[in-house]
Amino acid sequence: MPSFLIAATRAATLAVALAAAGTAGAQSLADLQRDAATPGDITTYGMGWGQQRHSPLRQITPANAKNLVPVWNLSLDNSANASSQPLLVDGVMYVTTHNQTMAVDAVTGRMKWKQPVDLPPDVNGFLCCGIHSRGMAALDGVLYRTTIDAHVMAINMADGKTLWKVKAADYKEGYSLTQAPLIAGNTLITGISGGEYGIRGFIAGWDLKTGARKWTRYTTAMPNEKGGDTWKPGMADKGGAPTWLTGTYDPELDLIYWGTGNGSPWNPASRGGDSLFICSVLAIRPSTGELVWHFQFSPGDPYDYDGTNELVLADLPLQGARGPLTKVLMQANRNGFFYVIDRTNGKFISGTPFAKKLTWAEGLDPTSGRPIDTPTTAMVRKTEQATDAIEVWPSAFGAKNWMPMAYDPTRRLVYMNTINLGMQVKYVKQERPGGPNWWLGLELAGFPAPADGVRGTLTAWDPVARKKVWEFPNKSPFWAGVMSTAGGLVFTGSQTGQFMAFDSATGKQVWTFQTGSGISGLPVTWERNGRQYVTVMSGAATVYAALAGDPDLANMNAGSSLWTFALHPSGR
Repeated sequence: MPSFLIAATRAATLAVALAAAGTAGAQSLADLQRDAATPGDITTYGMGWGQQRHSPLRQITPANAKNLVPVWNLSLDNSANASSQPLLVDGVMYVTTHNQTMAVDAVTGRMKWKQPVDLPPDVNGFLCCGIHSRGMAALDGVLYRTTIDAHVMAINMADGKTLWKVKAADYKEGYSLTQAPLIAGNTLITGISGGEYGIRGFIAGWDLKTGARKWTRYTTAMPNEKGGDTWKPGMADKGGAPTWLTGTYDPELDLIYWGTGNGSPWNPASRGGDSLFICSVLAIRPSTGELVWHFQFSPGDPYDYDGTNELVLADLPLQGARGPLTKVLMQANRNGFFYVIDRTNGKFISGTPFAKKLTWAEGLDPTSGRPIDTPTTAMVRKTEQATDAIEVWPSAFGAKNWMPMAYDPTRRLVYMNTINLGMQVKYVKQERPGGPNWWLGLELAGFPAPADGVRGTLTAWDPVARKKVWEFPNKSPFWAGVMSTAGGLVFTGSQTGQFMAFDSATGKQVWTFQTGSGISGLPVTWERNGRQYVTVMSGAATVYAALAGDPDLANMNAGSSLWTFALHPSGR
Protein backbone atom coordinates (compact mmCIF):
# COMPACT_ATOMS: atom_id res chain seq x y z
CA MET A 1 0.00 0.00 0.00
CA PRO A 2 1.38 3.47 -0.83
CA SER A 3 2.72 5.38 2.18
CA PHE A 4 0.17 8.17 1.85
CA LEU A 5 -2.67 5.60 2.02
CA ILE A 6 -1.11 3.98 5.09
CA ALA A 7 -0.91 7.39 6.77
CA ALA A 8 -4.50 8.20 5.82
CA THR A 9 -5.71 4.84 7.15
CA ARG A 10 -3.90 5.36 10.45
CA ALA A 11 -5.35 8.85 10.79
CA ALA A 12 -8.86 7.58 10.14
CA THR A 13 -8.44 4.76 12.65
CA LEU A 14 -7.20 7.21 15.29
CA ALA A 15 -10.11 9.57 14.61
CA VAL A 16 -12.62 6.72 15.11
CA ALA A 17 -10.88 5.66 18.33
CA LEU A 18 -10.87 9.21 19.70
CA ALA A 19 -14.54 9.62 18.84
CA ALA A 20 -15.35 6.39 20.67
CA ALA A 21 -13.26 7.49 23.63
CA GLY A 22 -15.15 10.74 23.84
CA THR A 23 -18.39 8.84 24.58
CA ALA A 24 -16.96 7.09 27.65
CA GLY A 25 -16.33 9.17 30.76
CA ALA A 26 -16.51 12.40 28.77
CA GLN A 27 -15.47 15.60 30.48
CA SER A 28 -14.45 19.03 29.32
CA LEU A 29 -11.86 21.68 30.15
CA ALA A 30 -14.56 23.38 32.19
CA ASP A 31 -14.90 20.19 34.23
CA LEU A 32 -11.16 20.22 34.89
CA GLN A 33 -11.36 23.84 36.02
CA ARG A 34 -14.20 22.97 38.44
CA ASP A 35 -12.52 19.83 39.77
CA ALA A 36 -11.82 21.20 43.26
CA ALA A 37 -15.53 21.99 43.73
CA THR A 38 -17.01 18.77 42.26
CA PRO A 39 -16.28 15.94 44.71
CA GLY A 40 -18.19 13.34 42.71
CA ASP A 41 -15.30 13.24 40.24
CA ILE A 42 -11.53 13.69 40.50
CA THR A 43 -10.31 14.75 37.08
CA THR A 44 -6.94 16.39 37.82
CA TYR A 45 -3.72 15.56 39.61
CA GLY A 46 -3.86 17.60 42.83
CA MET A 47 -7.69 17.59 43.01
CA GLY A 48 -7.70 20.88 41.09
CA TRP A 49 -5.40 22.81 38.74
CA GLY A 50 -4.04 24.72 41.74
CA GLN A 51 -3.13 21.47 43.56
CA GLN A 52 -4.68 22.49 46.87
CA ARG A 53 -5.68 18.86 47.56
CA HIS A 54 -8.69 20.04 49.53
CA SER A 55 -12.21 18.64 49.34
CA PRO A 56 -15.51 20.38 50.20
CA LEU A 57 -16.93 17.09 51.53
CA ARG A 58 -18.10 17.17 55.16
CA GLN A 59 -19.67 13.79 55.95
CA ILE A 60 -16.55 12.45 57.68
CA THR A 61 -15.55 14.58 60.68
CA PRO A 62 -13.19 14.42 63.66
CA ALA A 63 -16.16 13.20 65.73
CA ASN A 64 -17.05 10.21 63.53
CA ALA A 65 -13.76 9.37 61.81
CA LYS A 66 -13.26 6.53 64.32
CA ASN A 67 -16.03 4.73 62.41
CA LEU A 68 -14.09 4.58 59.12
CA VAL A 69 -13.83 1.02 57.81
CA PRO A 70 -12.41 -0.54 54.63
CA VAL A 71 -14.94 -0.87 51.82
CA TRP A 72 -12.62 -2.71 49.44
CA ASN A 73 -8.97 -3.47 48.80
CA LEU A 74 -7.44 -4.31 45.42
CA SER A 75 -4.00 -5.84 44.85
CA LEU A 76 -1.96 -3.95 42.24
CA ASP A 77 0.16 -7.02 41.52
CA ASN A 78 3.64 -5.53 41.99
CA SER A 79 6.09 -4.40 44.65
CA ALA A 80 7.24 -1.12 43.08
CA ASN A 81 6.75 2.22 44.80
CA ALA A 82 3.01 3.00 44.89
CA SER A 83 3.16 6.79 44.77
CA SER A 84 0.19 7.49 42.52
CA GLN A 85 -3.04 9.49 42.73
CA PRO A 86 -6.15 7.90 41.19
CA LEU A 87 -8.57 9.78 38.96
CA LEU A 88 -12.34 9.24 39.19
CA VAL A 89 -14.81 9.87 36.36
CA ASP A 90 -18.47 8.81 36.32
CA GLY A 91 -18.01 6.19 39.02
CA VAL A 92 -14.89 4.63 37.51
CA MET A 93 -11.48 4.96 39.16
CA TYR A 94 -8.40 5.07 36.94
CA VAL A 95 -5.06 4.01 38.40
CA THR A 96 -1.49 3.72 37.15
CA THR A 97 1.49 1.69 38.21
CA HIS A 98 4.81 1.74 36.38
CA ASN A 99 3.80 -1.27 34.27
CA GLN A 100 0.05 -1.09 33.89
CA THR A 101 -3.02 1.12 33.62
CA MET A 102 -6.35 0.00 35.06
CA ALA A 103 -9.98 0.96 35.52
CA VAL A 104 -11.85 -0.04 38.67
CA ASP A 105 -15.47 0.27 39.74
CA ALA A 106 -15.09 2.91 42.44
CA VAL A 107 -17.82 1.58 44.75
CA THR A 108 -17.11 -2.17 44.55
CA GLY A 109 -13.39 -2.27 43.73
CA ARG A 110 -14.04 -4.67 40.86
CA MET A 111 -11.57 -4.41 37.97
CA LYS A 112 -13.16 -3.25 34.72
CA TRP A 113 -10.02 -3.44 32.56
CA LYS A 114 -6.25 -3.63 32.92
CA GLN A 115 -3.72 -2.89 30.20
CA PRO A 116 0.04 -3.51 30.48
CA VAL A 117 2.63 -0.86 29.63
CA ASP A 118 5.09 -2.16 27.05
CA LEU A 119 8.53 -1.52 28.59
CA PRO A 120 12.04 -2.48 27.38
CA PRO A 121 13.44 -5.40 29.40
CA ASP A 122 16.53 -3.41 30.44
CA VAL A 123 14.79 -0.17 31.45
CA ASN A 124 15.15 -0.69 35.21
CA GLY A 125 18.92 -0.58 34.87
CA PHE A 126 18.79 3.00 33.57
CA LEU A 127 16.54 4.54 36.21
CA CYS A 128 17.93 7.06 38.65
CA CYS A 129 15.49 7.36 41.50
CA GLY A 130 12.56 5.00 41.55
CA ILE A 131 10.27 2.70 39.58
CA HIS A 132 6.80 4.16 39.80
CA SER A 133 4.08 6.32 38.24
CA ARG A 134 2.46 9.27 40.01
CA GLY A 135 -0.78 9.42 38.03
CA MET A 136 -2.61 10.64 34.95
CA ALA A 137 -4.42 13.47 33.23
CA ALA A 138 -7.84 13.05 31.64
CA LEU A 139 -10.00 14.87 29.09
CA ASP A 140 -12.93 13.99 26.83
CA GLY A 141 -12.80 10.25 27.39
CA VAL A 142 -9.02 9.98 27.06
CA LEU A 143 -6.42 9.24 29.74
CA TYR A 144 -2.87 10.57 29.43
CA ARG A 145 0.10 9.08 31.24
CA THR A 146 3.89 8.88 31.12
CA THR A 147 6.17 5.84 31.26
CA ILE A 148 9.48 5.14 32.96
CA ASP A 149 11.14 4.68 29.54
CA ALA A 150 10.36 8.36 28.79
CA HIS A 151 7.28 8.00 26.61
CA VAL A 152 3.92 9.82 26.70
CA MET A 153 0.69 7.91 26.04
CA ALA A 154 -2.98 8.57 25.27
CA ILE A 155 -5.37 5.80 26.35
CA ASN A 156 -9.04 5.16 25.65
CA MET A 157 -10.96 5.43 28.92
CA ALA A 158 -13.53 2.88 27.76
CA ASP A 159 -11.20 -0.08 27.29
CA GLY A 160 -7.61 0.99 28.03
CA LYS A 161 -6.43 0.65 24.44
CA THR A 162 -3.55 2.90 23.38
CA LEU A 163 -4.55 5.76 21.06
CA TRP A 164 -1.04 7.12 20.59
CA LYS A 165 2.38 6.78 22.18
CA VAL A 166 5.35 9.11 21.56
CA LYS A 167 8.96 9.20 22.71
CA ALA A 168 9.94 12.18 24.86
CA ALA A 169 13.63 11.26 25.27
CA ASP A 170 16.05 8.31 25.27
CA TYR A 171 15.94 6.32 28.51
CA LYS A 172 19.43 4.92 27.77
CA GLU A 173 20.78 8.47 28.21
CA GLY A 174 19.31 8.65 31.72
CA TYR A 175 15.92 10.21 30.92
CA SER A 176 12.72 8.85 32.46
CA LEU A 177 9.18 9.95 33.23
CA THR A 178 7.23 9.20 36.41
CA GLN A 179 4.95 12.23 36.73
CA ALA A 180 1.30 12.81 35.90
CA PRO A 181 0.92 15.06 32.83
CA LEU A 182 -0.89 18.40 33.02
CA ILE A 183 -3.60 19.53 30.60
CA ALA A 184 -3.66 23.32 30.15
CA GLY A 185 -5.91 24.66 27.41
CA ASN A 186 -5.42 22.54 24.31
CA THR A 187 -1.96 21.32 25.30
CA LEU A 188 -0.70 18.30 27.23
CA ILE A 189 2.41 19.18 29.23
CA THR A 190 5.11 16.95 30.69
CA GLY A 191 8.51 17.38 32.28
CA ILE A 192 11.41 14.92 32.54
CA SER A 193 13.40 13.04 35.19
CA GLY A 194 17.06 12.02 35.44
CA GLY A 195 18.93 14.89 37.07
CA GLU A 196 21.53 12.61 38.67
CA TYR A 197 22.60 11.25 35.27
CA GLY A 198 23.67 14.46 33.55
CA ILE A 199 20.59 14.96 31.39
CA ARG A 200 19.43 18.37 30.15
CA GLY A 201 16.06 19.13 31.67
CA PHE A 202 13.05 20.31 29.69
CA ILE A 203 9.30 20.82 29.69
CA ALA A 204 7.38 19.74 26.58
CA GLY A 205 3.95 20.56 25.13
CA TRP A 206 2.08 17.89 23.15
CA ASP A 207 -0.96 17.88 20.87
CA LEU A 208 -3.79 16.17 22.74
CA LYS A 209 -5.24 14.47 19.66
CA THR A 210 -2.12 13.25 17.86
CA GLY A 211 0.78 13.35 20.32
CA ALA A 212 2.78 15.66 18.06
CA ARG A 213 5.32 17.72 19.99
CA LYS A 214 4.25 21.38 19.92
CA TRP A 215 7.16 22.93 21.82
CA THR A 216 10.12 22.25 24.10
CA ARG A 217 11.34 24.57 26.84
CA TYR A 218 14.82 23.59 28.05
CA THR A 219 15.60 24.37 31.67
CA THR A 220 19.34 25.06 31.45
CA ALA A 221 20.70 28.18 29.74
CA MET A 222 23.14 27.67 26.86
CA PRO A 223 25.91 30.23 26.11
CA ASN A 224 23.83 32.08 23.50
CA GLU A 225 20.78 32.31 25.78
CA LYS A 226 19.77 34.50 28.72
CA GLY A 227 21.58 33.13 31.76
CA GLY A 228 24.19 31.30 29.71
CA ASP A 229 26.94 33.18 31.53
CA THR A 230 25.87 31.53 34.81
CA TRP A 231 27.35 28.20 33.68
CA LYS A 232 30.91 27.07 33.14
CA PRO A 233 31.64 26.39 29.45
CA GLY A 234 30.37 23.03 28.25
CA MET A 235 28.24 22.30 31.31
CA ALA A 236 24.72 23.54 30.49
CA ASP A 237 23.95 20.86 27.90
CA LYS A 238 24.27 18.19 30.60
CA GLY A 239 23.44 20.41 33.55
CA GLY A 240 20.35 18.72 34.98
CA ALA A 241 17.42 20.94 36.06
CA PRO A 242 14.97 18.02 35.76
CA THR A 243 11.26 18.77 35.85
CA TRP A 244 10.04 15.58 37.48
CA LEU A 245 6.88 16.74 39.29
CA THR A 246 3.62 18.01 37.81
CA GLY A 247 3.11 21.75 37.48
CA THR A 248 0.06 23.87 38.28
CA TYR A 249 -2.14 26.01 36.01
CA ASP A 250 -3.91 29.35 36.44
CA PRO A 251 -6.44 29.59 33.57
CA GLU A 252 -7.20 33.27 34.27
CA LEU A 253 -3.56 34.25 33.82
CA ASP A 254 -3.04 31.45 31.28
CA LEU A 255 0.22 30.48 32.97
CA ILE A 256 1.59 27.13 34.05
CA TYR A 257 4.05 27.02 36.93
CA TRP A 258 6.68 24.31 36.84
CA GLY A 259 9.52 23.58 39.25
CA THR A 260 13.02 22.61 38.16
CA GLY A 261 15.46 20.40 40.02
CA ASN A 262 19.12 20.04 40.90
CA GLY A 263 22.10 20.78 38.73
CA SER A 264 24.36 18.06 37.34
CA PRO A 265 26.65 17.30 39.05
CA TRP A 266 25.58 18.27 42.56
CA ASN A 267 29.05 19.77 43.06
CA PRO A 268 28.43 23.50 42.40
CA ALA A 269 32.09 24.35 41.75
CA SER A 270 32.01 22.03 38.73
CA ARG A 271 29.10 23.93 37.20
CA GLY A 272 29.91 27.47 38.34
CA GLY A 273 27.67 30.44 39.14
CA ASP A 274 23.93 30.36 39.63
CA SER A 275 23.43 27.71 36.91
CA LEU A 276 20.15 29.10 35.57
CA PHE A 277 17.47 27.72 35.59
CA ILE A 278 18.09 24.96 38.14
CA CYS A 279 16.07 24.93 41.40
CA SER A 280 13.59 27.47 40.06
CA VAL A 281 9.94 27.99 39.29
CA LEU A 282 9.21 28.84 35.65
CA ALA A 283 6.00 30.61 34.58
CA ILE A 284 5.22 29.52 31.02
CA ARG A 285 2.55 30.07 28.37
CA PRO A 286 1.06 26.60 27.87
CA SER A 287 0.27 27.05 24.19
CA THR A 288 3.75 28.14 23.11
CA GLY A 289 6.27 27.33 25.85
CA GLU A 290 7.18 31.02 26.17
CA LEU A 291 8.98 31.79 29.45
CA VAL A 292 7.17 34.72 31.11
CA TRP A 293 9.10 34.90 34.40
CA HIS A 294 11.24 32.80 36.70
CA PHE A 295 12.32 32.76 40.33
CA GLN A 296 15.37 30.78 41.49
CA PHE A 297 15.04 29.33 44.99
CA SER A 298 18.58 27.94 45.41
CA PRO A 299 21.06 29.59 43.00
CA GLY A 300 23.90 27.19 42.21
CA ASP A 301 22.33 24.54 44.50
CA PRO A 302 25.19 22.88 46.39
CA TYR A 303 23.03 20.28 48.17
CA ASP A 304 20.45 18.76 45.77
CA TYR A 305 17.67 20.92 47.15
CA ASP A 306 15.69 20.98 43.90
CA GLY A 307 12.78 23.32 43.29
CA THR A 308 10.38 20.70 42.00
CA ASN A 309 8.08 20.43 45.02
CA GLU A 310 4.44 21.20 44.22
CA LEU A 311 3.57 24.85 43.57
CA VAL A 312 0.21 25.42 45.26
CA LEU A 313 -1.93 28.30 44.03
CA ALA A 314 -3.97 30.39 46.47
CA ASP A 315 -5.35 33.90 47.00
CA LEU A 316 -4.09 35.27 50.33
CA PRO A 317 -4.95 38.40 52.39
CA LEU A 318 -1.36 39.52 52.89
CA GLN A 319 -2.38 43.01 54.10
CA GLY A 320 -4.84 41.85 56.76
CA ALA A 321 -8.13 39.98 56.82
CA ARG A 322 -10.04 42.89 55.25
CA GLY A 323 -7.36 43.74 52.73
CA PRO A 324 -7.18 42.71 49.08
CA LEU A 325 -6.33 39.16 48.08
CA THR A 326 -2.99 38.52 46.37
CA LYS A 327 -2.62 35.78 43.77
CA VAL A 328 0.27 33.70 45.08
CA LEU A 329 1.99 30.42 44.62
CA MET A 330 3.37 28.64 47.67
CA GLN A 331 6.15 26.11 47.98
CA ALA A 332 7.69 24.34 50.95
CA ASN A 333 11.11 23.98 49.37
CA ARG A 334 13.56 21.21 50.08
CA ASN A 335 16.03 23.91 51.16
CA GLY A 336 13.98 24.48 54.34
CA PHE A 337 12.26 27.77 53.46
CA PHE A 338 8.52 28.21 52.89
CA TYR A 339 8.07 30.57 49.92
CA VAL A 340 5.18 32.82 48.98
CA ILE A 341 5.53 34.40 45.52
CA ASP A 342 3.27 36.66 43.50
CA ARG A 343 2.21 34.37 40.67
CA THR A 344 1.30 37.22 38.34
CA ASN A 345 4.88 38.46 38.02
CA GLY A 346 7.24 36.25 40.04
CA LYS A 347 7.91 38.85 42.73
CA PHE A 348 9.28 37.43 45.98
CA ILE A 349 6.89 38.05 48.88
CA SER A 350 8.29 35.96 51.71
CA GLY A 351 10.52 33.03 52.55
CA THR A 352 10.38 31.68 56.10
CA PRO A 353 12.37 28.81 57.63
CA PHE A 354 10.19 25.82 58.47
CA ALA A 355 13.03 23.28 58.83
CA LYS A 356 13.79 22.14 62.37
CA LYS A 357 17.49 22.65 61.71
CA LEU A 358 18.89 24.76 58.88
CA THR A 359 22.66 25.32 58.59
CA TRP A 360 23.31 25.94 54.90
CA ALA A 361 21.98 29.55 54.80
CA GLU A 362 21.73 32.37 57.30
CA GLY A 363 18.45 33.54 55.80
CA LEU A 364 17.04 35.11 52.63
CA ASP A 365 17.52 38.61 51.33
CA PRO A 366 14.20 40.32 52.23
CA THR A 367 13.91 42.01 48.85
CA SER A 368 15.17 39.48 46.33
CA GLY A 369 14.69 36.23 48.24
CA ARG A 370 18.26 35.18 47.43
CA PRO A 371 19.83 32.92 50.09
CA ILE A 372 22.52 34.38 52.34
CA ASP A 373 25.30 31.79 52.46
CA THR A 374 26.88 30.54 55.65
CA PRO A 375 30.70 30.38 55.56
CA THR A 376 30.47 26.63 54.91
CA THR A 377 28.23 27.08 51.87
CA ALA A 378 30.42 29.90 50.55
CA MET A 379 33.40 27.56 50.79
CA VAL A 380 31.54 24.68 49.12
CA ARG A 381 30.69 26.84 46.11
CA LYS A 382 34.43 27.26 45.42
CA THR A 383 35.64 23.75 46.30
CA GLU A 384 35.68 21.21 43.47
CA GLN A 385 38.00 18.84 45.36
CA ALA A 386 37.84 18.72 49.19
CA THR A 387 39.91 16.85 51.75
CA ASP A 388 37.27 16.69 54.44
CA ALA A 389 33.54 16.02 54.68
CA ILE A 390 31.14 18.69 55.83
CA GLU A 391 27.78 18.36 57.62
CA VAL A 392 24.76 20.30 56.42
CA TRP A 393 21.07 20.48 57.42
CA PRO A 394 18.69 19.72 55.83
CA SER A 395 20.00 16.76 53.85
CA ALA A 396 19.48 16.06 50.15
CA PHE A 397 16.12 14.59 51.15
CA GLY A 398 15.18 18.17 52.00
CA ALA A 399 13.15 19.62 54.84
CA LYS A 400 10.25 18.43 52.71
CA ASN A 401 10.45 16.10 49.73
CA TRP A 402 8.12 15.53 46.77
CA MET A 403 5.09 14.33 48.76
CA PRO A 404 2.52 17.08 48.14
CA MET A 405 1.02 19.26 50.84
CA ALA A 406 -2.62 20.35 51.15
CA TYR A 407 -4.10 23.83 51.55
CA ASP A 408 -7.42 24.52 53.26
CA PRO A 409 -8.72 27.78 51.71
CA THR A 410 -11.21 28.33 54.55
CA ARG A 411 -8.78 27.95 57.43
CA ARG A 412 -5.98 29.33 55.19
CA LEU A 413 -3.62 26.69 56.52
CA VAL A 414 -1.12 24.46 54.74
CA TYR A 415 -0.64 20.86 55.91
CA MET A 416 2.69 19.27 54.97
CA ASN A 417 4.95 16.34 55.80
CA THR A 418 8.40 17.55 56.85
CA ILE A 419 11.81 15.86 57.30
CA ASN A 420 14.52 16.50 59.89
CA LEU A 421 17.75 14.88 58.76
CA GLY A 422 21.29 16.07 58.10
CA MET A 423 23.86 15.06 55.48
CA GLN A 424 27.62 14.49 55.58
CA VAL A 425 29.30 14.93 52.20
CA LYS A 426 32.77 15.26 50.76
CA TYR A 427 33.04 17.16 47.47
CA VAL A 428 35.25 15.58 44.79
CA LYS A 429 36.04 16.28 41.18
CA GLN A 430 34.26 13.76 38.97
CA GLU A 431 34.02 13.47 35.22
CA ARG A 432 30.64 12.55 33.82
CA PRO A 433 30.62 8.73 33.95
CA GLY A 434 28.01 8.14 31.24
CA GLY A 435 25.47 5.34 31.19
CA PRO A 436 23.33 4.49 34.22
CA ASN A 437 25.70 5.95 36.80
CA TRP A 438 25.14 8.78 39.25
CA TRP A 439 27.05 11.98 38.55
CA LEU A 440 27.19 13.79 41.89
CA GLY A 441 30.71 15.17 42.26
CA LEU A 442 30.65 14.20 45.92
CA GLU A 443 30.77 11.25 48.28
CA LEU A 444 27.88 10.70 50.67
CA ALA A 445 29.24 9.89 54.11
CA GLY A 446 25.99 9.56 56.03
CA PHE A 447 22.68 11.06 57.16
CA PRO A 448 22.88 12.10 60.84
CA ALA A 449 19.56 12.00 62.67
CA PRO A 450 18.42 14.48 65.33
CA ALA A 451 19.22 13.69 68.93
CA ASP A 452 15.57 13.09 69.83
CA GLY A 453 15.16 10.55 67.00
CA VAL A 454 12.19 12.41 65.50
CA ARG A 455 12.92 12.48 61.77
CA GLY A 456 9.71 14.08 60.59
CA THR A 457 6.39 15.75 61.33
CA LEU A 458 2.99 16.47 59.91
CA THR A 459 2.87 20.25 60.25
CA ALA A 460 0.10 22.83 59.94
CA TRP A 461 1.54 26.10 58.63
CA ASP A 462 0.03 29.58 58.37
CA PRO A 463 1.41 31.13 55.14
CA VAL A 464 0.18 34.63 56.03
CA ALA A 465 1.44 34.74 59.63
CA ARG A 466 4.48 32.71 58.46
CA LYS A 467 4.48 30.33 61.39
CA LYS A 468 3.73 26.80 62.52
CA VAL A 469 0.27 26.26 64.02
CA TRP A 470 0.69 22.67 65.18
CA GLU A 471 2.75 19.57 64.45
CA PHE A 472 2.47 15.82 64.88
CA PRO A 473 5.95 14.26 65.25
CA ASN A 474 7.01 10.81 64.06
CA LYS A 475 10.25 8.82 64.21
CA SER A 476 10.20 8.18 60.45
CA PRO A 477 9.10 11.02 58.17
CA PHE A 478 5.74 10.53 56.50
CA TRP A 479 6.32 10.00 52.76
CA ALA A 480 2.69 10.18 51.60
CA GLY A 481 0.69 13.03 50.14
CA VAL A 482 -1.57 15.11 52.38
CA MET A 483 -5.26 15.90 51.86
CA SER A 484 -7.59 18.19 53.82
CA THR A 485 -11.39 18.32 53.90
CA ALA A 486 -14.11 20.79 54.81
CA GLY A 487 -15.19 18.21 57.38
CA GLY A 488 -12.19 19.27 59.47
CA LEU A 489 -9.81 16.41 58.68
CA VAL A 490 -6.30 15.96 57.33
CA PHE A 491 -5.36 12.57 55.84
CA THR A 492 -1.88 11.16 55.24
CA GLY A 493 0.05 7.89 55.58
CA SER A 494 3.22 6.57 57.20
CA GLN A 495 6.13 4.56 55.85
CA THR A 496 5.22 1.92 58.42
CA GLY A 497 1.79 1.38 56.83
CA GLN A 498 -0.66 3.47 58.87
CA PHE A 499 -3.28 5.46 57.01
CA MET A 500 -4.30 8.26 59.37
CA ALA A 501 -6.78 11.08 59.92
CA PHE A 502 -6.09 14.18 62.05
CA ASP A 503 -8.24 17.00 63.35
CA SER A 504 -7.22 19.87 61.06
CA ALA A 505 -7.72 22.46 63.84
CA THR A 506 -5.63 20.79 66.54
CA GLY A 507 -3.45 18.09 64.94
CA LYS A 508 -4.94 15.39 67.14
CA GLN A 509 -4.89 11.95 65.51
CA VAL A 510 -8.48 10.69 65.38
CA TRP A 511 -8.17 7.49 63.31
CA THR A 512 -5.56 5.06 62.00
CA PHE A 513 -5.61 1.88 59.93
CA GLN A 514 -2.74 -0.50 59.11
CA THR A 515 -2.59 -1.12 55.35
CA GLY A 516 0.18 -3.73 55.39
CA SER A 517 2.91 -1.79 53.58
CA GLY A 518 4.37 1.69 53.71
CA ILE A 519 2.32 4.49 52.17
CA SER A 520 3.78 6.89 49.61
CA GLY A 521 0.51 7.35 47.71
CA LEU A 522 -1.67 10.45 47.43
CA PRO A 523 -5.04 10.21 49.24
CA VAL A 524 -8.24 11.43 47.61
CA THR A 525 -11.82 11.68 48.80
CA TRP A 526 -15.00 11.53 46.76
CA GLU A 527 -18.75 11.10 46.98
CA ARG A 528 -21.09 8.58 45.36
CA ASN A 529 -24.83 8.20 46.04
CA GLY A 530 -24.61 10.37 49.15
CA ARG A 531 -21.70 8.52 50.74
CA GLN A 532 -18.18 9.92 51.21
CA TYR A 533 -15.25 7.65 50.44
CA VAL A 534 -11.49 8.00 50.98
CA THR A 535 -8.97 6.19 48.75
CA VAL A 536 -5.22 5.74 49.05
CA MET A 537 -2.56 3.56 47.47
CA SER A 538 -0.32 1.53 49.80
CA GLY A 539 3.09 0.05 48.99
CA ALA A 540 6.31 1.98 49.61
CA ALA A 541 9.71 1.36 48.04
CA THR A 542 11.31 4.78 48.54
CA VAL A 543 14.81 6.14 48.01
CA TYR A 544 14.64 7.37 51.60
CA ALA A 545 14.11 3.85 52.95
CA ALA A 546 16.96 2.54 50.80
CA LEU A 547 19.54 5.19 51.76
CA ALA A 548 18.66 6.86 55.06
CA GLY A 549 19.39 3.94 57.40
CA ASP A 550 16.09 4.43 59.24
CA PRO A 551 15.78 1.62 61.83
CA ASP A 552 11.99 1.86 61.93
CA LEU A 553 11.75 0.73 58.30
CA ALA A 554 14.01 -2.32 58.51
CA ASN A 555 11.16 -4.86 58.53
CA MET A 556 8.60 -3.25 56.24
CA ASN A 557 7.26 -5.40 53.41
CA ALA A 558 6.75 -4.19 49.86
CA GLY A 559 3.61 -5.01 47.87
CA SER A 560 1.18 -2.43 46.52
CA SER A 561 -2.60 -2.29 46.81
CA LEU A 562 -5.46 0.18 46.58
CA TRP A 563 -7.65 0.84 49.64
CA THR A 564 -11.04 2.58 49.85
CA PHE A 565 -12.70 3.53 53.16
CA ALA A 566 -16.05 4.95 54.26
CA LEU A 567 -17.99 5.36 57.48
CA HIS A 568 -19.62 2.19 58.73
CA PRO A 569 -23.34 2.43 57.91
CA SER A 570 -24.21 2.29 61.60
CA GLY A 571 -21.57 4.85 62.60
CA ARG A 572 -22.48 8.02 60.74
